[in-house]
Amino acid sequence: MEAKYCMTCGSALAEIVIDGTPRKACTNEGCSFVHWGNYSIGVGALVMKESRVLLVRRAQEPGKGYWTNPGGYIEQLEPIEETIEREVLEETGITAETTRIVALRDQPRGIHNVYIAFGMNYISGVPTADGVEVDEAGFFSLQEMETMKVADLTRWLVDIAMKQGENGLHRDRHPIVPLSGQGLFRI
Repeated sequence: MEAKYCMTCGSALAEIVIDGTPRKACTNEGCSFVHWGNYSIGVGALVMKESRVLLVRRAQEPGKGYWTNPGGYIEQLEPIEETIEREVLEETGITAETTRIVALRDQPRGIHNVYIAFGMNYISGVPTADGVEVDEAGFFSLQEMETMKVADLTRWLVDIAMKQGENGLHRDRHPIVPLSGQGLFRI
């Protein structure tokens, strides 16, 4: 969807060039709103238990019928670590804790999508599909996945998670300066 009106004052937007890139900006001289583009941030979980990975089978499009790692989109005011922990619990009934960032996928398109995959520690629960977004859930080995209809991105993420062990960007629980309200990850 193309932005046509200012989200601050409601005036019409017009195309201007900022740093060589066409942008939509407010036509009201008293307003400085610029529409910088359309973006979405998705998160995915790689929850491991005894050399098996938690997967869900999609019950809706996109990807209906494919096995994927649990995930979803971040909410505007929700910290990203809480988002992925909530999504895993909602989709599978599994309680898991975010430990590190395993991989990142950048997908520039009409709505630019960034997807961040998190390694997570299994805490508790038995995989149970939510019956809305997913119709099956379980922990699966690489051998079992060979005969399953696993989405390509999930295959890539599982390969990374299995090969990198505990490597990745880990939560910085004790930064050198207090940065309240910010999710911090570091090598």
